[in-house]
Amino acid sequence: MERWEEHVRRVVPYTPGEQPKQEHIIKLNTNENPYPPAPGVAAALGMADAELLRLYPDPLVSELVHEIGSFYGVPDEQVFVGVGSDDVLAMIFMTFFNSDKPILFPDITYSFYDVWARMLRIPFRQIPLDGNFRLCARDYETVNGGIVFPNPNAPTGELLPLSDVEAVAAANPDVIVVVDEAYIDFGGVSALPLVERYKNVIVVQTFSKSRSMAGSRIGYAIGSKKAIRYLNDVKYSFNSYTMDRITIALGVAAIRDRAYFEETVGKIIRTRENTKKELATLGFEFGDSKANFIFARHPKVSGPALFAALRKAGIYVRHFKEPARINDYLRITVGTDEQMQALVNFVRDYLKREGPVV
Repeated sequence: MERWEEHVRRVVPYTPGEQPKQEHIIKLNTNENPYPPAPGVAAALGMADAELLRLYPDPLVSELVHEIGSFYGVPDEQVFVGVGSDDVLAMIFMTFFNSDKPILFPDITYSFYDVWARMLRIPFRQIPLDGNFRLCARDYETVNGGIVFPNPNAPTGELLPLSDVEAVAAANPDVIVVVDEAYIDFGGVSALPLVERYKNVIVVQTFSKSRSMAGSRIGYAIGSKKAIRYLNDVKYSFNSYTMDRITIALGVAAIRDRAYFEETVGKIIRTRENTKKELATLGFEFGDSKANFIFARHPKVSGPALFAALRKAGIYVRHFKEPARINDYLRITVGTDEQMQALVNFVRDYLKREGPVV
């Protein structure tokens, strides 16, 4: 090791889902929306004025902040915008998780949490989910320096009832409780009403899933005015211009089209429920996912073997090797009806051809 390396902040980075370059595949591995963004997004993109790119964007992202606030019925001062929910969450970690007490999050969850904690040298403790991959609110009634969890959880898709989310917030009034709602629009009840009752609650959402804009990177948080002010102080100390002009315009167009948003979310929910029925008839086991994916295993088939077979057939899903108890599970993004039927057909043929593989 060279001397300068002694002071490098070394971390094991987050591993994003594979982005294959081949054409004519069925991509069900990164929870992207199978439908295009709202029609107004394409129109806004076509109207973008390249000449304006010589000017810096609005550092306050005022127009988008206002539209998000209007959509949810909260003041602009309670909305924080970042470059994807990952950026928003990273800012939250930097802003609020600074004590010598461990922050808490589930052991099977979004795998960026422990990456941020290690990178920022934040002590943390992972709380095991129960045998059904569900979060138990009582497990979070312990000394901590903050709490963060997805709802619905990723990658399991399990939804924590709002009453349990409130129980976590009420039991931890002296720390920030972050509810990461990347998938809430696909069948859950948001914790947004808790923001007014509990000043320590911050709700994080994204345009990447239900608004079909993973490629534009828009995330946001809603919290108390004081919490959002603290977040902005850190943001502007880090980078004043975090969102470009074009992305702001596209985000405004997307959130204004409530009808299209509800239509596409409805399609995905219907396809998810139909796919659950199909997979159940084939013997798969899975929880009652309320996200845009299904976390499933077959008791007689090796998860890695099925993952490899699907990949060879041009059907990409996500497999997590760790922790060991989820090694046989696959996280299957909900695509179009045609894509999901192709997956079901392949799996049916695979089970007939290969028989039990454990």
